[in-house]
Amino acid sequence: MDAGGPPDGGVRMDGDEADARWAGAWRPEQVAERLAGLAAPWCVAAGWALDLFLGGQSRPHGDLEVAVPAGAFGELRACFPELAFDAVGWGRTWPDAGPAVLAATRQTWARDPASGQYRFDVFREPHEGGTWICRRDERLRLPYPETFERTAAGVPYLRPELVLLFKAKAVRDKDRADFERALPRLDAERRRTLARWLRDVHPGHAWLPRLERPERPEQ
Repeated sequence: MDAGGPPDGGVRMDGDEADARWAGAWRPEQVAERLAGLAAPWCVAAGWALDLFLGGQSRPHGDLEVAVPAGAFGELRACFPELAFDAVGWGRTWPDAGPAVLAATRQTWARDPASGQYRFDVFREPHEGGTWICRRDERLRLPYPETFERTAAGVPYLRPELVLLFKAKAVRDKDRADFERALPRLDAERRRTLARWLRDVHPGHAWLPRLERPERPEQ
């Protein structure tokens, strides 16, 4: 969700152009290597986060999304001095966005100025100090250490219950497939947590009966 209405300007980009410019997206380990010294909490989000939880890539990914507290975006940006950061929203991009446009948007695409290729996508998340606030429902708040987990190699990723909560809004084919892949690996506590959040944010969601049905998670 973007904050408020669209700022002035912006460049429209159709889906084919966007797909072509994401062909050079980085993998999670490439971003993690560059952010190894970042003090602010950050994590891999969306589909790649589920794959890190599951232990291997399960499907092609059209991009790489990471999340960071909005107030720490400048620290993350400074780790990639060779890249430009384009704000995104309402089907438009604002190249190398300044503070006013960043304040009006939530999403930022990191672009290689030489090639025009996008490398990764940054969600600038709402927060109050060290408390993460869900952009879909501000009633859901968690201390930042409770929002992510790490792979054996130390790559932080958004916990799967939160990834699936965000995927529950649109429920595209890939979101349904991601849910089916992740469900057998969710233990009873994770299922209860996701079900509780879904009841609050998306009452009556189609995934609730599956989450509330007793099933033994895969080991």
